[in-house]
Amino acid sequence: MKGWMYILECADGSYYTGSTNNIELRIAQHNAGEGANHTKKRLPVKLVYFEEFQRIDEAFYREKQVQGWSRKKKEALINSQHELLPELSLAYRDLK
Repeated sequence: MKGWMYILECADGSYYTGSTNNIELRIAQHNAGEGANHTKKRLPVKLVYFEEFQRIDEAFYREKQVQGWSRKKKEALINSQHELLPELSLAYRDLK
């Protein structure tokens, strides 16, 4: 079963990262207030990024990876600025 990792932008400008096997249904659920607690309080939400995977477990793994990213790193991904991702992966203590 296919899966998607997605990033939503909430009404307050925050991001929500999730995964699903039915992206259209899941976004509709979020906007109906049936999604995660984070999105329920920040409606409406809009899809700003997604990746498709062959299996839902791959999408879930990617969700967990991206959830740990900084806002700037997520924005680089959303804006297809892939060249910035390695630089944004460095911890503050590692910057010279």
